[in-house]
Amino acid sequence: MTHVIEAPRADDAASLGSLQLRAWLQTYPCEDAGIDENWIREHRGSSATEEGIAQWREFLEAARQQPDLLFCRVVRSGAEIVGFLCGRRDEVVTLGPMYLLEEAQGRGIGGRLMGEFLTWAGSMPMRLWVTDYNERAIRFYQRYGFKATGERELWQGKLPNVRMARDITSSDNLS
Repeated sequence: MTHVIEAPRADDAASLGSLQLRAWLQTYPCEDAGIDENWIREHRGSSATEEGIAQWREFLEAARQQPDLLFCRVVRSGAEIVGFLCGRRDEVVTLGPMYLLEEAQGRGIGGRLMGEFLTWAGSMPMRLWVTDYNERAIRFYQRYGFKATGERELWQGKLPNVRMARDITSSDNLS
């Protein structure tokens, strides 16, 4: 199946909300951290509700109106959205959220998404949060020059995240 990366359409908000929850359910369960399906649904289930979909709709409209400040791309497999990457530009560029469903992973799609994001971000320093036990994501970001800063947070008092940052772009950092 061909995967197409493109700017989202206004009517993609509902798909993005449910995709975000589905990606969390695939990615974050961890017995050691006490993160299970119930915890995820309690803390991220709102992304698939009318309120969460409305927030996505607002973000998509803002990104359409301010493409120099807000970035969003979706990955389509046929009519279904199977991933997305968003970001924003302030004093630094913040990457996130970025998710690909399991069936879309390992096919170079994440690298294509990252390439579009890095082109958009230009030479600005970048940062992101990543869950500390999501080793696959950490390795992915490291391939693009992101390094752990030592800064940590417990999202919602439980999900352990680490900050990663990337200095100004150099061609050596692009894989």
